[in-house]
Amino acid sequence: MFHALVAIKQVPDTTNIRIDPETGNLIRQGVPTILNPYDAHAVAAAVEWKRKLGGMVTVVSMGPPSTVTAIRECIEMGADKGVLISDRKFSGADTLATSYVLAETIRSIHEKEPLSLILFGKQAIDGDTAQVGPGVSVRLDFPLITYAVIIHDVNLEEGYVTVERKTERWNEVIKAPLPALLTCEKEIAEIPYASLPDLIYSLQYEPETWTAESPVLFDVAHIGLKGSPTMVNKVTNPEKHARGEVIQPKDGIEEAIKLAFEKVNAAGIFSSISGGAK
Repeated sequence: MFHALVAIKQVPDTTNIRIDPETGNLIRQGVPTILNPYDAHAVAAAVEWKRKLGGMVTVVSMGPPSTVTAIRECIEMGADKGVLISDRKFSGADTLATSYVLAETIRSIHEKEPLSLILFGKQAIDGDTAQVGPGVSVRLDFPLITYAVIIHDVNLEEGYVTVERKTERWNEVIKAPLPALLTCEKEIAEIPYASLPDLIYSLQYEPETWTAESPVLFDVAHIGLKGSPTMVNKVTNPEKHARGEVIQPKDGIEEAIKLAFEKVNAAGIFSSISGGAK
């Protein structure tokens, strides 16, 4: 049976991000949260293949209780089951600790309901590390395909998936044994409109909630702050640069160019670049 698992994250809406000038920390109070956009497209891809092959889609997320909103959004899109991993002991986790918790959770699910595909968004828009998906694949020893843009085939009988992935120069097509883990670009699938039954079902859906004690026994040395070697010293806003002067060619292009050179020479830009060379 086809069984896809999608790891999702609820993130701050980056259009509303603010930084405290005194502490250098993100101001999260009053900032709306959304389902990570790359994860939403990964869910859409999983649902698309579920409808082709039959089977089911499970979504998993580690976060505070409010993450239930993001899980319900996935149920609305056509996912069948949600698991929320929520416990104060997980707080402060970096990508290493997060990948550990997700890997152990996915391992537990895979043992009971074998998985065909594990999908992650390419990255989360709040951290932009793109490390958690690959970290989970290493821990589970599953084949990894990053920057996936098209799933060409999922062959359950012969046990392989064919995926097209993006590189810096071209796209390449990779065939990998199942179960495989993919990190997905937005091109992987269009987000569908919710059907009325899925919409109604999602409104009252309650996901399973797993803590640090149940049903997976996590090693406390690898979760939360204890399992997170990453230290963030300071977060700051990028420096704002003043807008450059725009010279309008009111008296013709030659006059505009002449005026531009005069201003550049007056500012000493050419001399600083050449270092005074003659």
